[in-house]
Amino acid sequence: MTEILAGLDHGRVVRQDVTAVGDYIALLKPRVMSLVVFTGLVGMILAPTSLHPVIGLAAILCIAIGAGASGAINMWFDADIDAGMVRTKERPVPAGRIAPGEALAFGATLAVGSVLMMGLLVNIASAFLLAITISFYIFVYTMWLKRRTPQNIVIGGAAGALPPVIGWVSAGGGIDLFPLLLFAIVFLWTPAHFWALALYSRTDYERVGVPMLPVVAGEATTRRQIVVYSVIYAIATILPWALGMAGPLYGGVALVLGFVFVMGAMLLWLRPSIRTARHLFSLSIVSLSLIFLALLVDRYLQPATIL
Repeated sequence: MTEILAGLDHGRVVRQDVTAVGDYIALLKPRVMSLVVFTGLVGMILAPTSLHPVIGLAAILCIAIGAGASGAINMWFDADIDAGMVRTKERPVPAGRIAPGEALAFGATLAVGSVLMMGLLVNIASAFLLAITISFYIFVYTMWLKRRTPQNIVIGGAAGALPPVIGWVSAGGGIDLFPLLLFAIVFLWTPAHFWALALYSRTDYERVGVPMLPVVAGEATTRRQIVVYSVIYAIATILPWALGMAGPLYGGVALVLGFVFVMGAMLLWLRPSIRTARHLFSLSIVSLSLIFLALLVDRYLQPATIL
């Protein structure tokens, strides 16, 4: 009997350990991290110079860790907000599975470590950009803008738009027009993406007092702004082809994806509902992922077109 109880206790310990690991992974916001890592990887591959695979892997790992660190510190600072929202109340900190101080220490350690690793293993320029990205997300977006202005996600989107530039610079590329276009594509994609989320999570944001655009300006204004940004984003995605920096394959894909995205925004404007908002939110993720994938494929089919 003692052996059976000991076995049961051991099983509980193992399950608790697995749960704890899962909670720390959740602090890193892995779904957000995956898109950040992908755009950073594409920026690195598109750069005019190439990295040794080991150094390239180190650079991508640093970008991933830096993004995860930002997410962990964001969860620490926003624990009060997350606790009041249906969508986020089960996150590790508001649910009480990880203490706020532990989340902060975890995130800060990863943030400093990722920047130091990038500087030591890759180059100083990419480490500097990574430090700016983390700092901007934490201090400018999370601690300053998010609770003060409905333009929080517009300005704060700069943090999410920098990873492809970091990837480009990590491979030794300079800051020229092409990485700036990559930055612009992600930056202009961000408002429509997050405002679609804010539309179907409006009551959550209203309850906790976060001034997202649907709460402050109303849903009709938000839908119009989504249409405006979706059109500008679609134009931005065409520019690499229009300026001769990508081939016809990418140009065709960008035209189709841009059209589909704008139609999704128009549908949300004309037939507003939670369903169409969710649809546009999901569509936005697919659209950005395919745009960067198309750039990558086009790079290998038309290697001379990337400047």
